[in-house]
Amino acid sequence: MNVMNILIGLLPMIGWGVFPIMTGKFGGKPVNQIIGATYGTLLSAIVVAVAMQTPLLTGKNFLFTFLSGACWSIAQSLVFYAFGEMGVSKTMPVSTGFQLIGTSLWGVVVLGEWPSVTAKLIGFFSIVLIIIGVYLTTYSEKKVSESESSVVKGISLVLIATIGYVGYSAFPQAVSVDSFQAFLPQALGMAVASTIFAFITKSNRQAKPYRSKSTYLNIISGIFFAFAALTYLISSRKDVNGLATGFTLSQMNVIIGTLGGIYILHEGKTHKEMIMVISGLILVVVAGIITAFI
Repeated sequence: MNVMNILIGLLPMIGWGVFPIMTGKFGGKPVNQIIGATYGTLLSAIVVAVAMQTPLLTGKNFLFTFLSGACWSIAQSLVFYAFGEMGVSKTMPVSTGFQLIGTSLWGVVVLGEWPSVTAKLIGFFSIVLIIIGVYLTTYSEKKVSESESSVVKGISLVLIATIGYVGYSAFPQAVSVDSFQAFLPQALGMAVASTIFAFITKSNRQAKPYRSKSTYLNIISGIFFAFAALTYLISSRKDVNGLATGFTLSQMNVIIGTLGGIYILHEGKTHKEMIMVISGLILVVVAGIITAFI
Protein backbone atom coordinates (compact mmCIF):
# COMPACT_ATOMS: atom_id res chain seq x y z
CA MET A 1 0.00 0.00 0.00
CA ASN A 2 1.41 3.38 -1.08
CA VAL A 3 1.91 5.70 1.92
CA MET A 4 0.86 8.76 -0.09
CA ASN A 5 -2.36 7.00 -1.11
CA ILE A 6 -3.11 6.25 2.54
CA LEU A 7 -2.57 9.91 3.46
CA ILE A 8 -4.94 10.96 0.66
CA GLY A 9 -7.41 8.37 1.94
CA LEU A 10 -7.31 9.86 5.44
CA LEU A 11 -7.99 13.46 4.35
CA PRO A 12 -11.80 12.99 4.15
CA MET A 13 -11.90 12.01 7.82
CA ILE A 14 -11.09 15.62 8.75
CA GLY A 15 -13.95 17.18 6.82
CA TRP A 16 -16.46 14.44 7.59
CA GLY A 17 -15.42 14.37 11.24
CA VAL A 18 -15.88 18.11 11.77
CA PHE A 19 -19.05 18.26 9.63
CA PRO A 20 -21.58 16.74 12.12
CA ILE A 21 -20.09 18.71 15.00
CA MET A 22 -20.57 21.97 13.11
CA THR A 23 -24.14 21.14 12.09
CA GLY A 24 -24.83 20.32 15.73
CA LYS A 25 -23.37 23.66 16.83
CA PHE A 26 -25.20 25.69 14.18
CA GLY A 27 -28.44 23.91 15.01
CA GLY A 28 -31.68 24.12 13.11
CA LYS A 29 -33.98 21.41 11.85
CA PRO A 30 -32.79 18.71 9.43
CA VAL A 31 -34.11 20.79 6.53
CA ASN A 32 -31.94 23.76 7.61
CA GLN A 33 -28.90 21.55 8.01
CA ILE A 34 -29.20 19.72 4.69
CA ILE A 35 -29.88 22.88 2.65
CA GLY A 36 -26.98 24.75 4.23
CA ALA A 37 -24.61 21.81 3.88
CA THR A 38 -25.44 21.08 0.23
CA TYR A 39 -25.42 24.72 -0.85
CA GLY A 40 -22.03 25.16 0.84
CA THR A 41 -20.78 22.11 -1.03
CA LEU A 42 -22.14 23.43 -4.33
CA LEU A 43 -20.46 26.81 -3.84
CA SER A 44 -17.18 25.04 -3.10
CA ALA A 45 -17.56 22.84 -6.17
CA ILE A 46 -18.13 25.88 -8.39
CA VAL A 47 -14.97 27.52 -7.04
CA VAL A 48 -12.97 24.30 -7.66
CA ALA A 49 -14.39 23.94 -11.19
CA VAL A 50 -13.48 27.53 -12.08
CA ALA A 51 -10.03 27.30 -10.50
CA MET A 52 -9.21 23.98 -12.17
CA GLN A 53 -11.02 24.93 -15.40
CA THR A 54 -12.60 21.49 -15.49
CA PRO A 55 -14.91 20.78 -18.46
CA LEU A 56 -18.55 20.01 -17.70
CA LEU A 57 -19.66 16.38 -17.85
CA THR A 58 -22.47 15.30 -20.17
CA GLY A 59 -24.63 12.24 -20.78
CA LYS A 60 -24.13 9.16 -18.63
CA ASN A 61 -21.12 10.64 -16.84
CA PHE A 62 -23.16 13.63 -15.68
CA LEU A 63 -26.22 11.52 -14.76
CA PHE A 64 -24.34 9.04 -12.61
CA THR A 65 -22.35 11.64 -10.68
CA PHE A 66 -25.51 13.75 -10.26
CA LEU A 67 -27.37 10.71 -8.87
CA SER A 68 -24.46 10.08 -6.52
CA GLY A 69 -24.95 13.50 -4.95
CA ALA A 70 -28.73 13.10 -4.78
CA CYS A 71 -28.31 9.78 -2.96
CA TRP A 72 -26.06 11.41 -0.39
CA SER A 73 -28.48 14.27 0.20
CA ILE A 74 -31.38 11.91 0.89
CA ALA A 75 -29.25 9.74 3.17
CA GLN A 76 -27.83 12.66 5.12
CA SER A 77 -31.30 14.11 5.67
CA LEU A 78 -32.28 10.86 7.41
CA VAL A 79 -29.10 10.92 9.49
CA PHE A 80 -29.86 14.47 10.63
CA TYR A 81 -33.16 13.12 11.98
CA ALA A 82 -31.18 10.33 13.67
CA PHE A 83 -28.97 12.97 15.33
CA GLY A 84 -32.14 14.36 16.89
CA GLU A 85 -33.18 10.93 18.15
CA MET A 86 -29.94 9.69 19.72
CA GLY A 87 -27.29 12.41 19.36
CA VAL A 88 -24.18 12.77 17.22
CA SER A 89 -21.93 10.68 19.48
CA LYS A 90 -24.20 7.62 19.21
CA THR A 91 -25.29 8.08 15.59
CA MET A 92 -21.81 8.49 14.10
CA PRO A 93 -20.43 5.03 14.99
CA VAL A 94 -23.67 3.33 13.87
CA SER A 95 -23.71 5.23 10.58
CA THR A 96 -20.02 4.56 10.02
CA GLY A 97 -20.39 0.86 10.73
CA PHE A 98 -23.35 0.41 8.39
CA GLN A 99 -21.62 2.37 5.64
CA LEU A 100 -18.37 0.43 5.99
CA ILE A 101 -20.22 -2.86 5.68
CA GLY A 102 -22.45 -1.77 2.78
CA THR A 103 -19.77 -0.04 0.73
CA SER A 104 -17.14 -2.73 1.34
CA LEU A 105 -19.57 -5.44 0.23
CA TRP A 106 -20.41 -3.44 -2.89
CA GLY A 107 -16.73 -3.00 -3.71
CA VAL A 108 -16.05 -6.71 -3.23
CA VAL A 109 -19.16 -8.21 -4.87
CA VAL A 110 -19.72 -5.76 -7.72
CA LEU A 111 -16.30 -4.20 -8.38
CA GLY A 112 -14.20 -7.29 -7.68
CA GLU A 113 -12.01 -5.75 -4.97
CA TRP A 114 -10.32 -7.99 -2.35
CA PRO A 115 -9.89 -10.64 -5.10
CA SER A 116 -8.03 -13.38 -3.21
CA VAL A 117 -9.58 -15.75 -0.67
CA THR A 118 -7.19 -14.46 2.01
CA ALA A 119 -8.18 -10.85 1.31
CA LYS A 120 -11.87 -11.75 1.56
CA LEU A 121 -11.38 -13.60 4.85
CA ILE A 122 -9.44 -10.68 6.34
CA GLY A 123 -11.97 -8.20 4.99
CA PHE A 124 -14.98 -10.03 6.38
CA PHE A 125 -13.20 -10.48 9.72
CA SER A 126 -12.81 -6.69 9.84
CA ILE A 127 -16.54 -6.32 9.11
CA VAL A 128 -17.31 -8.54 12.12
CA LEU A 129 -15.09 -6.26 14.25
CA ILE A 130 -17.05 -3.26 12.97
CA ILE A 131 -20.38 -4.83 13.92
CA ILE A 132 -19.13 -5.56 17.45
CA GLY A 133 -17.65 -2.06 17.73
CA VAL A 134 -20.88 -0.39 16.63
CA TYR A 135 -22.86 -2.46 19.13
CA LEU A 136 -20.57 -1.34 21.96
CA THR A 137 -20.98 2.35 21.08
CA THR A 138 -24.77 2.12 21.38
CA TYR A 139 -24.58 0.81 24.96
CA SER A 140 -26.57 2.82 27.48
CA GLU A 141 -26.98 2.38 31.24
CA LYS A 142 -30.37 4.07 31.02
CA LYS A 143 -33.19 1.59 30.87
CA VAL A 144 -35.94 4.10 30.16
CA SER A 145 -38.33 2.83 27.49
CA GLU A 146 -38.44 6.23 25.72
CA SER A 147 -34.65 6.23 25.42
CA GLU A 148 -34.67 2.72 23.97
CA SER A 149 -37.39 3.74 21.54
CA SER A 150 -35.30 6.70 20.32
CA VAL A 151 -32.28 4.47 19.77
CA VAL A 152 -34.33 1.96 17.78
CA LYS A 153 -35.82 4.75 15.67
CA GLY A 154 -32.40 6.35 15.16
CA ILE A 155 -30.77 3.08 14.12
CA SER A 156 -33.66 2.38 11.71
CA LEU A 157 -33.18 5.79 10.08
CA VAL A 158 -29.43 5.19 9.72
CA LEU A 159 -30.01 1.72 8.26
CA ILE A 160 -32.27 3.14 5.54
CA ALA A 161 -29.81 5.99 4.94
CA THR A 162 -27.05 3.45 4.29
CA ILE A 163 -28.68 2.57 0.96
CA GLY A 164 -28.26 6.18 -0.13
CA TYR A 165 -24.68 6.33 1.12
CA VAL A 166 -23.78 3.21 -0.85
CA GLY A 167 -25.30 4.86 -3.93
CA TYR A 168 -23.20 7.95 -3.23
CA SER A 169 -20.03 5.87 -3.34
CA ALA A 170 -21.07 3.40 -6.03
CA PHE A 171 -22.43 5.63 -8.83
CA PRO A 172 -19.12 7.41 -9.58
CA GLN A 173 -17.44 4.01 -9.87
CA ALA A 174 -19.76 3.08 -12.75
CA VAL A 175 -18.21 5.71 -15.03
CA SER A 176 -14.65 6.72 -15.83
CA VAL A 177 -14.40 10.40 -14.99
CA ASP A 178 -11.78 12.61 -13.40
CA SER A 179 -12.47 13.30 -9.71
CA PHE A 180 -12.44 17.07 -10.23
CA GLN A 181 -14.91 16.73 -13.11
CA ALA A 182 -17.24 14.60 -10.99
CA PHE A 183 -17.29 17.05 -8.09
CA LEU A 184 -19.56 19.75 -9.59
CA PRO A 185 -22.37 17.52 -10.92
CA GLN A 186 -22.25 15.54 -7.67
CA ALA A 187 -22.64 18.74 -5.65
CA LEU A 188 -25.43 19.86 -7.98
CA GLY A 189 -27.25 16.58 -7.31
CA MET A 190 -26.93 17.22 -3.58
CA ALA A 191 -28.31 20.75 -3.84
CA VAL A 192 -31.23 19.80 -6.12
CA ALA A 193 -32.27 16.92 -3.84
CA SER A 194 -32.10 19.10 -0.72
CA THR A 195 -34.15 21.83 -2.43
CA ILE A 196 -36.86 19.30 -3.29
CA PHE A 197 -36.69 18.07 0.32
CA ALA A 198 -37.30 21.64 1.51
CA PHE A 199 -40.67 21.79 -0.25
CA ILE A 200 -41.83 18.17 -0.30
CA THR A 201 -43.44 18.09 3.17
CA LYS A 202 -45.73 20.54 4.92
CA SER A 203 -43.54 20.68 8.03
CA ASN A 204 -40.49 21.62 5.97
CA ARG A 205 -42.38 24.38 4.17
CA GLN A 206 -43.72 25.72 7.46
CA ALA A 207 -40.17 25.83 8.84
CA LYS A 208 -39.32 28.45 6.17
CA PRO A 209 -35.71 27.25 5.89
CA TYR A 210 -34.63 30.06 3.55
CA ARG A 211 -35.48 32.61 6.24
CA SER A 212 -33.57 30.81 8.98
CA LYS A 213 -30.15 31.91 10.21
CA SER A 214 -29.12 28.30 10.88
CA THR A 215 -29.53 27.44 7.19
CA TYR A 216 -26.93 30.00 6.17
CA LEU A 217 -24.59 29.16 9.05
CA ASN A 218 -24.64 25.54 7.89
CA ILE A 219 -23.15 26.65 4.56
CA ILE A 220 -19.89 26.74 6.52
CA SER A 221 -20.33 23.09 7.49
CA GLY A 222 -20.94 22.38 3.80
CA ILE A 223 -17.50 23.74 2.95
CA PHE A 224 -15.92 21.21 5.31
CA PHE A 225 -18.02 18.50 3.74
CA ALA A 226 -16.91 19.63 0.28
CA PHE A 227 -13.26 19.16 1.24
CA ALA A 228 -14.02 15.62 2.37
CA ALA A 229 -16.13 14.82 -0.69
CA LEU A 230 -13.47 15.97 -3.16
CA THR A 231 -10.60 14.16 -1.47
CA TYR A 232 -12.78 11.05 -1.19
CA LEU A 233 -13.52 11.11 -4.92
CA ILE A 234 -9.77 11.12 -5.51
CA SER A 235 -9.05 8.41 -2.93
CA SER A 236 -11.75 5.99 -4.11
CA ARG A 237 -10.50 5.78 -7.69
CA LYS A 238 -9.08 2.39 -8.64
CA ASP A 239 -5.61 3.79 -9.27
CA VAL A 240 -5.42 5.30 -5.77
CA ASN A 241 -7.11 3.28 -3.01
CA GLY A 242 -10.21 1.80 -4.65
CA LEU A 243 -13.73 1.96 -3.25
CA ALA A 244 -13.52 -0.59 -0.41
CA THR A 245 -10.23 0.67 1.05
CA GLY A 246 -10.79 4.34 0.21
CA PHE A 247 -14.15 4.42 1.91
CA THR A 248 -12.90 2.53 4.96
CA LEU A 249 -10.04 5.01 5.44
CA SER A 250 -12.40 7.97 5.10
CA GLN A 251 -14.67 6.63 7.80
CA MET A 252 -12.05 7.12 10.47
CA ASN A 253 -13.98 10.39 10.83
CA VAL A 254 -15.98 8.42 13.39
CA ILE A 255 -13.28 9.24 15.96
CA ILE A 256 -13.58 13.01 15.48
CA GLY A 257 -17.37 12.97 15.14
CA THR A 258 -18.06 10.74 18.14
CA LEU A 259 -15.64 12.39 20.57
CA GLY A 260 -16.66 15.82 19.28
CA GLY A 261 -20.29 14.99 20.02
CA ILE A 262 -19.36 14.06 23.58
CA TYR A 263 -16.91 16.85 24.43
CA ILE A 264 -17.99 19.73 22.17
CA LEU A 265 -21.74 19.15 21.90
CA HIS A 266 -21.79 17.94 25.52
CA GLU A 267 -23.66 14.69 24.91
CA GLY A 268 -23.08 13.26 28.37
CA LYS A 269 -21.84 9.72 28.98
CA THR A 270 -21.40 7.78 32.21
CA HIS A 271 -18.01 6.29 33.03
CA LYS A 272 -19.10 2.82 31.90
CA GLU A 273 -20.67 4.20 28.70
CA MET A 274 -17.42 6.01 27.87
CA ILE A 275 -15.47 2.77 28.30
CA MET A 276 -17.87 1.04 25.91
CA VAL A 277 -17.70 3.91 23.40
CA ILE A 278 -13.89 4.00 23.40
CA SER A 279 -13.74 0.20 23.10
CA GLY A 280 -16.15 0.29 20.18
CA LEU A 281 -14.22 3.03 18.43
CA ILE A 282 -10.97 1.10 18.83
CA LEU A 283 -12.53 -1.95 17.16
CA VAL A 284 -13.86 0.16 14.27
CA VAL A 285 -10.47 1.83 13.79
CA VAL A 286 -8.59 -1.47 13.96
CA ALA A 287 -10.96 -2.89 11.36
CA GLY A 288 -10.34 0.13 9.17
CA ILE A 289 -6.58 -0.26 9.44
CA ILE A 290 -6.84 -3.96 8.56
CA THR A 291 -8.83 -3.28 5.39
CA ALA A 292 -6.44 -0.48 4.40
CA PHE A 293 -3.61 -2.98 4.13
CA ILE A 294 -5.49 -5.78 2.33
